[in-house]
Amino acid sequence: MQWSDEAIVLGVRRHGETSVIAEVMTRGRGRHLGMVRGGRSRTMQPVLQPGNSVEVTWRARLDEHLGEFRIEPVELRASRLMETATAVYGVQAMAALLRFLPERDPHPHLYEALAVILEHLHEPAEAGELLIRFELAVLNDLGFGLDLSRCAATGGQEDLCYVSPKSGRAVSRDAGAPWADRMLALPAFLGEESRHAADRAALAEGFRLTAFFLNRHVCEPRGLELASSREGFVQAALKALASPVEKTA
Repeated sequence: MQWSDEAIVLGVRRHGETSVIAEVMTRGRGRHLGMVRGGRSRTMQPVLQPGNSVEVTWRARLDEHLGEFRIEPVELRASRLMETATAVYGVQAMAALLRFLPERDPHPHLYEALAVILEHLHEPAEAGELLIRFELAVLNDLGFGLDLSRCAATGGQEDLCYVSPKSGRAVSRDAGAPWADRMLALPAFLGEESRHAADRAALAEGFRLTAFFLNRHVCEPRGLELASSREGFVQAALKALASPVEKTA
């Protein structure tokens, strides 16, 4: 068995004295593991850093085996990703999200999204909005997608400002008013035709929204918690967008 594909490195762990088990997100074959012989060498260590784009060739006798990777560098962006807290935490947070998905299950749109977000992790507002959308996409691929396109009560598409914690569907301001204290906020930038840029308050609302459904549908049933890197990213992004007074408070 053999195949080759584009991939982004998610992480590695030691395997014996000189090798590693590399975890990558491939374009066409999803999250995949493989052994890299000599992966701890001076030549390979810089290549196998999270966030780097590589070309992988996987070989194994049988499809169900772990197999071996031959890895060639394509874009080594890891050193740039160490420059800001949002980038450091963001790479780790997205890798943790992708681990909720079954190994070897193709998700090409998530691969594409991952590649795009890696180029914007130094821009807190943009990176925050993209990561929230990434979390929504992961929820959708796991079968827990939110319907934010129209009001669950009226079917309308105007003035959507809440999300029902029970159904995961959007609710308009008027329809949700009697239960406003029980609703989750729907930040304006998540509207289907919204031209609103995500500000600090909207990002905080967006991350509360996705955290609620990730915990309810994904983490709690598995006895897990959201990765600490996610909270690290959220706090770094919100701090970067805070006013000078808030930063010193």
